[in-house]
Amino acid sequence: MNSFGTRKKPEKREELEKECPACGESTVVRDYQRGIEICENCGRIVKEEIKDRGPEWRAFNQEQREERSRGGPPSTETIHDKGLSTRIDYKDRDARGNELSPERRKQAYRLRKRNKRARMSDSKDRNLTYSLSEINRMSSRLGLSKSVREIASKIYREAVEEDLIRGRSMEGCASAILYAACRKAQVPRTLEEVAEVSRVGEKEIGRTYRFIARELDIDLPPTDPARYVARFGSELGLSGESRAEAMEIIRRAQEEKLTSGKSPSGTAAAAIYIAILERGEWRTQRDVAEAAGVTEITIRNRCKEIAEELEEEIKV
Repeated sequence: MNSFGTRKKPEKREELEKECPACGESTVVRDYQRGIEICENCGRIVKEEIKDRGPEWRAFNQEQREERSRGGPPSTETIHDKGLSTRIDYKDRDARGNELSPERRKQAYRLRKRNKRARMSDSKDRNLTYSLSEINRMSSRLGLSKSVREIASKIYREAVEEDLIRGRSMEGCASAILYAACRKAQVPRTLEEVAEVSRVGEKEIGRTYRFIARELDIDLPPTDPARYVARFGSELGLSGESRAEAMEIIRRAQEEKLTSGKSPSGTAAAAIYIAILERGEWRTQRDVAEAAGVTEITIRNRCKEIAEELEEEIKV
């Protein structure tokens, strides 16, 4: 601990078999923290601006040390081989950017073909290759972040290891797992939105989602309706005051247990409609229903339930 009460970083030094040019003693050490080589006897700086040749990561056990003792880009769950294998580019150019000769192009084509076969040696690799690319495609369409893709890819690998994909559509499993990843990451995406970018129907996605969530025992918290307010409000062009009012209505409804068992998008749409009525921002029920992807009947039913329970605070 230093005088300010904060913990000091441990000094990283390496003893060198090197004599000091000033005193002639073999007491030169390499100080990685300051990036210098210094003589511990006389204090002369022998060399400055040295590079730390050690790893850029920390390993806390032998397993992590073996897994991370490699160079290259970081591994990722979104590629079937986790991005650890070699890829041969399709540009047909050498290291200087010059085009390859016809003979070299044929050779590169054969090497590329063999490399692709080696990377996908069995049915498991082919399954992961197709399904993970499908997850990436749908994630791009939905505007999901890389962290959500990583979660979805990791869940899909677990499903493959547990042999849950056998006998089921790979597209359906990929879509269901992507929806589960959105739920786990608390990203507001409805089942209908996932079905719009998927190649299978909503019923199959829902059925597969329930099966995989049950078999893998995935802890999926209920989606907070307040997370939908920003996106729906942006589509409707609402002011910040109306969005804040809608989130306050949702908070009060949650305290009264009015959101349990209800569709989060329907609850968010109803809260938005009540908020714009109180703020005087004119939007029809149809406008709100189209932005939220629910029916007008759902909005009216949710509005009636919320208004009856919170009649002192909300006047519709």
